Amino acid sequence: MIKAIKGTRDILPQESAVWNRVEEIAREILSVYGFSEIRTPVFESTELFARGVGEDTDIVAKEMYTFDDRDSRSLTLRPEGTASVVRAYLEHQVHRDPQIWKVYYLGPMFRRERPQKGRFRQFHQLGAEVLGSDHPAIEAEVIELLQLFLDRIGVGETELLVNSIGSSQCRARFSQKLQVALSERVDALCPDCRRRCRSNPLRVLDCKREPCQPAIETLPSILECLDEPCRLHFDQFLGHLKRRDIRFKVVPRLVRGLDYYSRTTFEITSPGLGAQNALVGGGRYDGLAEVLGGRPTHGFGFALGLERVILLCQQGDSPPAADRPQLFIAPLGEPAFDRASLMARDYRRQGIRCFLDFVPRSLKSALRLANKLQSGHVLIVGENELKTGAFPLKRMRDGQQIIVSQEEVVSRLGNGF
Repeated sequence: MIKAIKGTRDILPQESAVWNRVEEIAREILSVYGFSEIRTPVFESTELFARGVGEDTDIVAKEMYTFDDRDSRSLTLRPEGTASVVRAYLEHQVHRDPQIWKVYYLGPMFRRERPQKGRFRQFHQLGAEVLGSDHPAIEAEVIELLQLFLDRIGVGETELLVNSIGSSQCRARFSQKLQVALSERVDALCPDCRRRCRSNPLRVLDCKREPCQPAIETLPSILECLDEPCRLHFDQFLGHLKRRDIRFKVVPRLVRGLDYYSRTTFEITSPGLGAQNALVGGGRYDGLAEVLGGRPTHGFGFALGLERVILLCQQGDSPPAADRPQLFIAPLGEPAFDRASLMARDYRRQGIRCFLDFVPRSLKSALRLANKLQSGHVLIVGENELKTGAFPLKRMRDGQQIIVSQEEVVSRLGNGF
């Protein structure tokens, strides 16, 4: 038997109902905050991610799904969304619009990493980007949006971690200081971190391997190397968080795993996810447009793993109300089924979520199935009902039953019977 590829999964109907609810809430909140949806290609030029994400990142070095097409062009299934959004911003010359650009995306991403709880090789992200402004209040507003979303879908307890990694000049000064400190601790680091000590010291701070953590905890803080503009920006950002009553923790070693970040970085974590507890990550990337060949452009955004969020959603075993039938039609006999199928068509055209049973059943068996599906009402269609035009309509929550005509069913459902 052929099975799904390792690191991929089927989202079955019962679970997809939860996905739809989460995505619907996300769209509503993002719209309220002035974001519009963008849909970028699932694959892009490999160069986009190599230049944008960074050659020395784990994503580019180890995890990308890359292939040559028939024209010998190197293409890559997108491992993240920000580089694609900035590419679209530059390609379509959105910078000509004087207003800031606020967009969001929902869709699959691809990374060949070890599958684990809430992490897959094909996974789904919700992301949002703000291009065209470096105001620190935008950063606080985006985090405010995120916390409203997580609260609305019932994620539960979370913690906001923030930091500033400064400008490229700040990082250059910090890298020199960091290399000296790392040279004294190199024997305590994993092979990947030893390599990064030479190629990109900041990447060491992003290592999640447990053996490296004691050494990383003793490294210098990048906050000590911020210049005055970067320090002022970070202080203003923290001030905006405080005014919004958003609780946070400053973590000087929070650098994120992608090369395009600058100044503000942040993560939202959840204790419900265990050791790998990052739920949302993001930050400012003012230099990314230039790296991709465009004009200097301020940018800030986040990406959120939907699989991980849905793990934390407070959901029961029953389907969401929006997916339960409002009306279960129980036809008793073949002539009744023919009439019931037309009744179901008419009710659906009027917006009623209607379940028509295609399996011949007794009334008792039909009611048992309607109860399992948690249908609100059952309409019984039998030979006598066809003759008289009067149909029993049963309310399932209390068993109350009335007799209605075919035309009365919709109004009866609407007034709560």
